[in-house]
Amino acid sequence: MIEFEYINNKGDMEMFWFLAIAIGLLISIADYFLLADDKRMGTFIRIILRDVLTINLTSFFLMKNFFNVSNIFMPNAHRPSFIWKYAGLALAVGVVLWCIIGFAKRILKIEYSAPKNNKGALAVKIISTVFFALGLAAYTGTLWGKEAFGDLAADQILINLNSPTEGTDVGVYISLFEGPVLTTLLFTVLFCIFVFPNYKFTYEKNEKYVAFLPSIAIRIIALVLALAMLIGGCAFGINRFQLMTLYDAYLTDSSYIEDNYADPTTTKLTFPEKKRNLIHIYLESMENTFFSKELGGYFDENLMPELAELTKEGISFSHTDTGFGGPVPTSGSGWSVAAMVNMSIGLPMKVPVDGNSYGQPGNFLPGATALGDILAEQGYEQSLMFGADAAFGGLNFFFQSHGDFEILDHKGVIEKGWLPEHYNVWWGYEDDKLYEFAKTELTRLADTGKPFHFVMETADTHAPEGYLSAKAEKKFDTQYANAIHYSQKEAVKFVRWIQSQPFYENTTIVIIGDHLSMANSFFENVSGYKRTMYNLFLNPAKNVADIPESYTVNRDWAPFDMFPSIVASLGVEIEGNRLGIGTNMFSGEKTLIERDGISYVNSELSERSNFYNSNILVKRKTD
Repeated sequence: MIEFEYINNKGDMEMFWFLAIAIGLLISIADYFLLADDKRMGTFIRIILRDVLTINLTSFFLMKNFFNVSNIFMPNAHRPSFIWKYAGLALAVGVVLWCIIGFAKRILKIEYSAPKNNKGALAVKIISTVFFALGLAAYTGTLWGKEAFGDLAADQILINLNSPTEGTDVGVYISLFEGPVLTTLLFTVLFCIFVFPNYKFTYEKNEKYVAFLPSIAIRIIALVLALAMLIGGCAFGINRFQLMTLYDAYLTDSSYIEDNYADPTTTKLTFPEKKRNLIHIYLESMENTFFSKELGGYFDENLMPELAELTKEGISFSHTDTGFGGPVPTSGSGWSVAAMVNMSIGLPMKVPVDGNSYGQPGNFLPGATALGDILAEQGYEQSLMFGADAAFGGLNFFFQSHGDFEILDHKGVIEKGWLPEHYNVWWGYEDDKLYEFAKTELTRLADTGKPFHFVMETADTHAPEGYLSAKAEKKFDTQYANAIHYSQKEAVKFVRWIQSQPFYENTTIVIIGDHLSMANSFFENVSGYKRTMYNLFLNPAKNVADIPESYTVNRDWAPFDMFPSIVASLGVEIEGNRLGIGTNMFSGEKTLIERDGISYVNSELSERSNFYNSNILVKRKTD
């Protein structure tokens, strides 16, 4: 059982119960003065008890069973916004209760009148409906995006819009329809029912029904509500996705990348006489948070025991001196494609400009010199393997143009006859098959007699809940926790197989979480903890295997620092210990984050870089 650490905030508790009772009292007062026949004090007390209990019990029921919110009686276990969300729900329940009582007593009434040929009124209704739908779509789309993809940044949104989406898990599209699309359609239809019919709300006064909400008032209310929804929904999306930072991406120029760039094409790299093999394993969304607290993680129980034991055998760079740690995502590195780019070229992925994109052959950062380019020049045989379609995000273009990799993605293994033609599980094929196929490919690479570079990425721990193999032990309460536990265990089994092979003696294994997990609901109550990506170097070259402990602890670093660090782990001497804007961690020299601070680095990397646009995003004129 995973236990979350709750924040004990007495002020939140008091505010929650104050609002819960106050809303009940507000509806009770409206009920007593407008609907009650008996005005005695006893009646008032009875109405208060009935309304307060009915409203809050109904709201608790809806929160628990309809909105799937846990710990509803512990508001201090949630973010502060929970209190106001509950207040809004309770108020809506109260209004519905009041209307039901009014209609039941025949005090309230809806009167219908024949429609009039009023073009102005019709235009207001149409405009209101469009504004309401757009605002609601912005709000629900933002909630869905944050739940499905985590902390999407503005640059990621634009980059993904300029990249291919083939191979996306069909579940993403299903959740999009079942979530924001269906919700927007449903509430827009309800809004139309309220706006378009020609009726008025009346109440009984002196045995006559008097309009207290005529048609024109309904139109005004609808327009105000629609404008509020449009402005609120757009503001919510702009704030959550940090869209204002796009100003920096397009208009504010920074020379930071140019000032700190070590060009791999001109930096002297001295390879050992006997070149080492490299196996680079990206573990989807694997982060140190999943370890137990005693190991530097967050949870009471360790979700990654086998990985913890394996880590003792190698070198892992930590931001602490007491437990597991690692890098934090920086601007342009927080999703799978960007993570691979950062660790391959020592640079962030930045927003494409001037018609460039990442989805065309030969047009994926053609000015960059990547790890694959360097190793190809040294005679390495190179392969890339993962269960999705490599066309997703344009990864096939990146790895083919930077090292001519053999691509063994979903389509690739089907073409080889390793899977039936129409086989499709999860993002393509699951990790159980990935590891078996990887063994076959590694055996082939070793038999070529050439040094080899093998890259693979798992997928079963992808948000929102992961994919749980039928072989997995269901030890924890959530599917995601079980997927993490099973995935790390299988990863270690695969590493043990590699270690048993003849080629391992001359092979370096790099294991890293590609980015922080995007399963937001799993981390809803994680607070006061710095989440970092898992990392491990196994069997690095002898010249870096015995570095001082001070080089590995209390380090602040970024995914782009992996580029020179991976090169160094192969026994390569790097002049200046810098490649791209990354620093060789094995050298003990300060990284850019250690020198300048994470906030400053992220601020500079988020701004427009003319150097990047002219030398990395396009093919260099001097090439």
